[in-house]
Amino acid sequence: MIGYVHSTESLGTVDGPGLRFVVFLSGCPMRCAYCHNPDTWQEKTGKQMSVSEIMTELNGVREFLRGGGLTCTGGEPLMQAEFVAELFEAAKKQGVHTCLDTSGIMWENDALHGTIDRVLGSTDLVMLDIKHIDPEKHRSLTGKDNAAILRFAEHIAEKGIDMWIRHVLVPGVTDDEPSLLALGRFIGGLRTLRAIDVLPYHTLGTAKYEALGLPYRLKGVPPATKEQAAAARDIIFRGLKQRVAEEIKARKKQ
Repeated sequence: MIGYVHSTESLGTVDGPGLRFVVFLSGCPMRCAYCHNPDTWQEKTGKQMSVSEIMTELNGVREFLRGGGLTCTGGEPLMQAEFVAELFEAAKKQGVHTCLDTSGIMWENDALHGTIDRVLGSTDLVMLDIKHIDPEKHRSLTGKDNAAILRFAEHIAEKGIDMWIRHVLVPGVTDDEPSLLALGRFIGGLRTLRAIDVLPYHTLGTAKYEALGLPYRLKGVPPATKEQAAAARDIIFRGLKQRVAEEIKARKKQ
């Protein structure tokens, strides 16, 4: 099995728990306005690598991966779901913790459900990006509807797989209080939720757009501060607690 790999990182620190070997796969159907890796959008680009080649690289640094493991990200790794399934199965045979960093958008393709479930069968943790809870705002931001993404989140929870939710806070775009509360209420119903990361929007990827000759749609939008991200996280937690409290109250009435 051959995959198209944009790049690898030997000791990643932001792609799951612990130090991780990170595989950035090529191809993504979304066009997020704040994406800082537009060079991963195109399919079948980058270096062609086999599962065994990646495992050889991983094993070369495995002694440093205590508490960590292997993460597949992108781009959108589930565009190469069969390859990720084989890679994760090989990793699990060696006792390596596996993390899938995904937007969940490929769940919109019913024909891929079986292959994606094969990936999930060897996945210890899913890091799921929810770009926006509002369908229209999500479409404006990414070019795609979010219905399949939200269904995928519920599917992950139903399968009992640990999940981290990530949300990028973009001033004036993803930071309105009603949407943050709604996001919290939604994720409050995900029983395998283990963490919520609110990431401040930054402009570090703008040079890539210039190099690729692509327009940067958020030009002029200021970076978000850590304080703004923390405040947004508090609002999300408020919505989450509302959902949990309502469910507890409903169970008591039964």
